[in-house]
Amino acid sequence: MRRTVALGLLTALGAAPWVPMGGMRQYVLHVLIQILIWSLIGTAWSLMGRFGLVSLGHGAFLGVGAYTTTLLWNFWGLPPWIGCLAAVAFAVLLAVAIGYPCFRFRVVGHYFALATLALGEVIRLLIIAERSWTGGSLGLTLRPAGPASSLIALQFRDKRVFYFGVLTLWLLGLAVWTRVDRGVARPALEAIGEDETAAASVGIPVTRCKLGITVLSAALTAVGGVAYAQYISYVNPETLAGIDVSLRIVFAAVLGGMFSLLGPTVGSALTISLAELLRVAFGLRLIGMAETIYGLLLILFIIFLPAGICGGAGRAFERRGPRPAAATATRRS
Repeated sequence: MRRTVALGLLTALGAAPWVPMGGMRQYVLHVLIQILIWSLIGTAWSLMGRFGLVSLGHGAFLGVGAYTTTLLWNFWGLPPWIGCLAAVAFAVLLAVAIGYPCFRFRVVGHYFALATLALGEVIRLLIIAERSWTGGSLGLTLRPAGPASSLIALQFRDKRVFYFGVLTLWLLGLAVWTRVDRGVARPALEAIGEDETAAASVGIPVTRCKLGITVLSAALTAVGGVAYAQYISYVNPETLAGIDVSLRIVFAAVLGGMFSLLGPTVGSALTISLAELLRVAFGLRLIGMAETIYGLLLILFIIFLPAGICGGAGRAFERRGPRPAAATATRRS
């Protein structure tokens, strides 16, 4: 059943660019590309969140990824292929810099969340301060490679190329999530999330496990930042490195269900669709309404559906499934 659904979803996504849409094709592809990029970023966050490592500073890794490739291309002409490697390396170093002391000295729970929140704000303020390089709060535009598409610069006039590129990255993120979910490290990480002291007492390397999953999450988030910068061709500290973007990532993962493979994807699709719907319907008349609705929905989901949409749907499906034969025979007797 799951394989059939997965095959149908991949077929629909693969055929989407060729579905007749009239004059709406470019706009629909634009929305789908954004959904796939933010789904990758939400999936990267859920790698940590599902094990109790709640980060409120993933905007820092996102901003590092986006700004690194943009700066290397604009000032030194290094292609994004090289810039992506540098972005991932910087994000990993940043994750180690914040993760190792926190994990080594048992900074957990809301204290860890506050530490990551501070990290995101530091990166945002640093980007604003270095305005001669980054453009400050005004942002920075990616230097065009020329009038034609360029594979080296990862700049394409046809949105379908971007679409299939980010679709591949999204599938890569799902593959990493599945590998972690089925890997030998999952029981250790779950034990750490339940009780670090008990996990350490049975020989689980707590610091190494937590640092490993943090580094992996940061690297995937940086890749998402690179993809976003290449597609939008514009980077801004408020939309890539601040608390707002970090909360947006958290909200999408929690809304869809951080414990489900497609949970962050469902959450990202709903949040982006809601933002686009409000923008088209009301324009500039209700600025900030999307964020207000996000907050209200987050409160409701935390209270009534803590497992998210996918998690809640999975539990409902299990309850409606066929009852075991033993239980049926017991009731009849």
